[in-house]
Amino acid sequence: MSCPGFAHEEHTADVLVVGRGRTLEEAFEQAAIGVYEVITDTRSVRPEGRVDVDVTGIDLENLLYRWIEELLIYTDSEGLVFGIARVCRIIREGDEYRIVASAWGEPFDPERHEQRTIVKAMTYAQMEIRREGDCWRVQFVVDI
Repeated sequence: MSCPGFAHEEHTADVLVVGRGRTLEEAFEQAAIGVYEVITDTRSVRPEGRVDVDVTGIDLENLLYRWIEELLIYTDSEGLVFGIARVCRIIREGDEYRIVASAWGEPFDPERHEQRTIVKAMTYAQMEIRREGDCWRVQFVVDI
């Protein structure tokens, strides 16, 4: 797979999401779009509204978890789906990591959006964050 991008890989019951990017920020962006590709075709999602995410994590894995979890909270509470994700920065602040990001999307509309699979939750299952040559690779399983 080229860098950047996302993929869904074989998993027994849920979906393994892989995001790749030239930077860690880009890999986190691709991971978010990969999650929303489980839900719908993100190319059909209009960038009608923006949500800002500013969360911290005790390590990069926790930060990735919190990033995806925060987006899924908007999906659960407001019915939003996202087609664009931008991570402005991931920084280390003392003993924690912080992500400052935004995602653009709109409420799910069954007339316009393909209904695929509901993502129930983010998990730590099979989570990895690592460099592969010139790319960053992040992976995790979402509960469907």
